[in-house]
Amino acid sequence: MAKSYTRYVCQECGKTASRLFGRCPSCESWDSMIEELVEAEPSAGSKSYSRGLVGSSKARPLADILGAQEDRVPLQMEEFARVLGGGIVPGSVVLIGGDPGIGKSTLILQMAMELAKDDIVLYVSGEESERQIKMRADRIAHKNDAGDVILPKKLLLVTETNLGSIMQHIAEQKPALLIIDSIQTMTLPNMESAAGSISQVRESASQLREIAKTTGLTVFIIGHVTKEGAIAGPRVLEHIVDTVLYLEGEHFQSYRLLRSVKNRYGATSEVGVFEMQERGMVEVRNPSEVFLAERMVNAPGSAVAVTMEGTRPLLVEVQGLTTPTSFGNPRRTANGINFNRLLIIVAVLTRRVGLNLGNQDVITNVVSGLKLEEPAADLAVATALASSMKDLPTRADTVLIGEIGLSGELRMVGQMPARLKEAAKLGFKRAIVPRRARKGEPWPENIEILEARSLRDALKLAFVDEEK
Repeated sequence: MAKSYTRYVCQECGKTASRLFGRCPSCESWDSMIEELVEAEPSAGSKSYSRGLVGSSKARPLADILGAQEDRVPLQMEEFARVLGGGIVPGSVVLIGGDPGIGKSTLILQMAMELAKDDIVLYVSGEESERQIKMRADRIAHKNDAGDVILPKKLLLVTETNLGSIMQHIAEQKPALLIIDSIQTMTLPNMESAAGSISQVRESASQLREIAKTTGLTVFIIGHVTKEGAIAGPRVLEHIVDTVLYLEGEHFQSYRLLRSVKNRYGATSEVGVFEMQERGMVEVRNPSEVFLAERMVNAPGSAVAVTMEGTRPLLVEVQGLTTPTSFGNPRRTANGINFNRLLIIVAVLTRRVGLNLGNQDVITNVVSGLKLEEPAADLAVATALASSMKDLPTRADTVLIGEIGLSGELRMVGQMPARLKEAAKLGFKRAIVPRRARKGEPWPENIEILEARSLRDALKLAFVDEEK
């Protein structure tokens, strides 16, 4: 007969070991191994567990399965709907993570209040009391002409951490949407481990997925993040769900980015932009215009880049500053762009263009807190640094798009027509882009295209006093 035994599980990566380690042998995190009791498995003659709520599974011919696409549930919050792929898919499981206080609960509560006008929504909180959630709802809810708060009657609230009790509430209320805040507080009564442990998080998420797939209930799960920014708990948690969203932003700034890193029903890396205000999250319909609103025209060290976030082009201001160093080794500071990309751009400017940056502190910044990951912003970063070094402003009506190679050449980037159309829509007259090696989709006609083969040629076109 099998016996119960203890094991040690890493709370960061899920690594199991038979003895305690001060440092996890897999992810090398310190003091993350927690003791866990493993119950004896049932004997072969005992009743087996059936998957989901529909009993035993049955094999069916693929040709007999209806392939019609389910209608998505529309959302008035267009930025949220964009990140989800066009709306909420019934029966899907969505995981949303973010730093504490970034606005996860506020955003989800706004969505719940919107959907509760037509369908029953069950909001389960294991972290806050009913009065705390009611205070937040009163703050973000719509008010009538008399100033009275109007809350939907179909939004049901329960403060519970026992997943068995939550299942009973689901069976009684039959909601169309279930919100779990947060998954790290949920517990299963038949497991001995503490809430938030690897086993509790994994099994709780698995049961929520089962009820979603077998009943069509849509589940939104809020998850904590670690100090590195990843969602806390086992990595399998992100594999269980259908969609993984991250709410990003700096606490000292009002803008928040909702980013999709996994989506079985839509494009990944899609981004929605919100502004945190007293009445909750307000969506930003035209983020490019907002990001460029405070730009100082004809100021040296500034350039406009066009970056793609999923399928959406965004125009952002890239700033560069060079100053003689006061130390033995010049410093390189990158805020909003990859540090290694900055080192490559500085090296190319020094060797291929002839700018003496070896004795200069180099600082780059992306306005509004956006992080540029793709190399399409290389040309804008290099132009901003050269503009600061030469103390020459770039043309205010010009955007710069292109990747820089080690030989100083400019390379084409993807989705160029979409980038140029967005720039033209915001009133930019010219765009400096890499020279095309082969014909492709035609350029937009309402913006002048200046093609450059090398970084040196692009810089001659970018500055007012150097254009010939």
